[in-house]
Amino acid sequence: MQTNKKVTAKDILGNPDYLAISYGGYRKKSRDIQPTIQEIKDDLRLLYAMGIKFLRTYNVQLPHASNVLKAITELKHEDPDFEMYVMLGAWIDCLNAWTDKLPDHDSESPDNEAEIKRAVNLANTYPDIVKVIAVGNEAMVEWAKSYYVRPVVILKWVNYLQDLKKSKKLSKDLWITSSDDFSSWGGGDTHYHTEDLEKLIHAVDYISMHTYPYHNSYYNPEFWSVPKEHEGVPNAAKIEMAMERALKFSQDQYKGVKKYMESVGANKPIHIGETGWASLSNDLYGTKGSKATDEYKQGLFYRLMRTWTNGAGISCFYFEAFNEPWKDVHNPLGSENHFGLFTVEGKAKYPIWDFVDQGVFEGLTRDGNPITKTYNGNKEELMPHVLVPPIKH
Repeated sequence: MQTNKKVTAKDILGNPDYLAISYGGYRKKSRDIQPTIQEIKDDLRLLYAMGIKFLRTYNVQLPHASNVLKAITELKHEDPDFEMYVMLGAWIDCLNAWTDKLPDHDSESPDNEAEIKRAVNLANTYPDIVKVIAVGNEAMVEWAKSYYVRPVVILKWVNYLQDLKKSKKLSKDLWITSSDDFSSWGGGDTHYHTEDLEKLIHAVDYISMHTYPYHNSYYNPEFWSVPKEHEGVPNAAKIEMAMERALKFSQDQYKGVKKYMESVGANKPIHIGETGWASLSNDLYGTKGSKATDEYKQGLFYRLMRTWTNGAGISCFYFEAFNEPWKDVHNPLGSENHFGLFTVEGKAKYPIWDFVDQGVFEGLTRDGNPITKTYNGNKEELMPHVLVPPIKH
């Protein structure tokens, strides 16, 4: 018999019994090749075995998100105890985004309306699964040069969805947010402190902020570099202390968002819509760059983030479940392709070796492959690939 356990976003967000993750099931170098519902089901069984019960998707233009919802529905029919919920992303663009024309950041794409309506339709079709709609992904941060919009555009669609809730055309329990960089939420540069952002903070049900010490190890390396006085400590200690500084970096960004939110007279929950650490990079974060990248550091970061957020009642949609090779198709060794806790083939990376040891993936596969550990599960094989952060000059 199907268990009719009714839980809402309010029950799930910030609850460590509902661990969250960002999920894209793309196995190939192009999103034209969509993962099948069976492939998605295999992925979700792996995530569920790890205690993950809350997924984040990014757009409803492509079939992926609706297929995730179908896959969860099938899994619930097969096993009444299976429990999985979704934060459904609706992608928002400015006018001329992703074209050869100049992006017009002051105007929105005419495609946004259809995207929002698709999200509404899915939320109403799967009310037992869709618990949050996020309007836009990094859609307000100005380094998203191809497509960002002003906060007024996000505000328009958040208000639209909140009005649908009031008129009972959407569940009153569905929470509405936008998932964006900490700075876009007022946690950094005061350039973002605008009247429209204030209105947006009051309009959302909670704030979904992104924090990436990983990227900042290159762009803002002050926290990352090893202080001169630590020059003589063992390399292992240098690495661990750097990762603790990375955690503090994220905590400070979180505090920055909270401080700005309170300064505009709002009191909303703040959760982490995205944070993560890549395991491979031939670009800015690798041997020739900030030396931030390897599976060992990824494992330390994953544990530090989960420990902090679980203890603090913060949901953390860790980025991400599986490597996705389409992200940087022209550079297979680029960091964007290697944020997953699993490789494309289904090997468990260092952060989740313990789960393999505990047998939680017994009988589960990805694309027919049983779940084994990277580096043959041998830490001594992994450690030569671990880079020590540079000394501060």
